[in-house]
Amino acid sequence: MKFYFSPGACSLGIHFLLEEIGADYEGIPIHIKNGDQLKEDYVKVNPKSKVPAIIRDDGSLLTEFGVIAHWLSHTCGKDKLAAGTFEDELRIMETLDYLVATVHMQGFSRLLRPQKFSPTEADLDWVRENGKAIVVKAFKLLSEQLKDRPFIMGERMTIADAAMFYTLFWGVTRLNLDLPENIVAYFNRLSMRPAAKRAMELEGLL
Repeated sequence: MKFYFSPGACSLGIHFLLEEIGADYEGIPIHIKNGDQLKEDYVKVNPKSKVPAIIRDDGSLLTEFGVIAHWLSHTCGKDKLAAGTFEDELRIMETLDYLVATVHMQGFSRLLRPQKFSPTEADLDWVRENGKAIVVKAFKLLSEQLKDRPFIMGERMTIADAAMFYTLFWGVTRLNLDLPENIVAYFNRLSMRPAAKRAMELEGLL
């Protein structure tokens, strides 16, 4: 398969998963800062002009973080990532969707790209603070969910941990936000996993 990513973007979570399950893939960088996602060659691959994206072995395109992660958990990552029961799967997807749709799209989008939410320079600090409030509240809730367990869903890794990984990479490594101690310790543990190190190394983040 071909995996399209942008260094340090949300695709980092999928990169982590691919390395964790030992998938056979070709990583292709799309540098969003350079506008690569809008260039003709990539638009032909993915008209949505975003990452992550995967071209599967049958030539079909798969997009959206949650969908790609879910597909991996049912295919080449089944042995390591498959949910035990349907209820487990629901709870995993509930947490993953909260991270992508709320923490990322509502919180970090305002923190990292406030200009997208206001045309007025004077409002950008307010936008950032609004985004920060969303992120801090979310990680407080996730801290209570995590408790002292090794992974966000309990004793074993799931695709929800991949979404935790990339959002916490932004919150801890990039922005140094004041987050709960157990959440920071959890991110540090994830970051020490060989798969995380390999993904970050391949993206030039180490």
